Amino acid sequence: MPLPFLTADRAFDEAGEDLALPFDDRDQWRRPYRPGPWRVGAAALLLLLASYVLFAAVIIAVAGNGSGGAVCLGLAVVVIAGALRLLRMGAWVSATGLRRVRFLQTTTTPWAHVMVVRTVQQPVRWLGLPRTVQGQALVLVRGGHSGNETTPLLTTHNADFLGRPEAFDRAADGVEVWADEYRQHA
Repeated sequence: MPLPFLTADRAFDEAGEDLALPFDDRDQWRRPYRPGPWRVGAAALLLLLASYVLFAAVIIAVAGNGSGGAVCLGLAVVVIAGALRLLRMGAWVSATGLRRVRFLQTTTTPWAHVMVVRTVQQPVRWLGLPRTVQGQALVLVRGGHSGNETTPLLTTHNADFLGRPEAFDRAADGVEVWADEYRQHA
């Protein structure tokens, strides 16, 4: 079974410096980096919890309480959907634009509305919690009717890059290359 999220770093490694965007189908949405160990670990724990809840649903249903089993089954489906959504979170790029996927919301910005994508030093949230620490963020500056709006896409302290500054640099460079390439065509 092909796992496309594992090919992001490998494609950049194989392409070297000659090819900035090493993907054949640039119309397909892709995350130009691998999900980090914190994100994958949290999703794995959620899926483990879902397996226990599914097992409990089977036991409850076999014991004769069909409505209790259905409730457990519904809870397991919600936990599985949450784990999958957690794995999809991040910055995604395509020839169409730049997409920021959060847990409950997805925002797509066409390349024509992107003014600049750059890395800045600023206080960032630690693993998405309210606590902030000094770090780097890849920010998207959008132009629009209400002025310029700045949105952080990636940070050095989120679930994908905590403790992996070289992975953050590689991902930020990848997103900046996509932005430079497609802002010129927009």
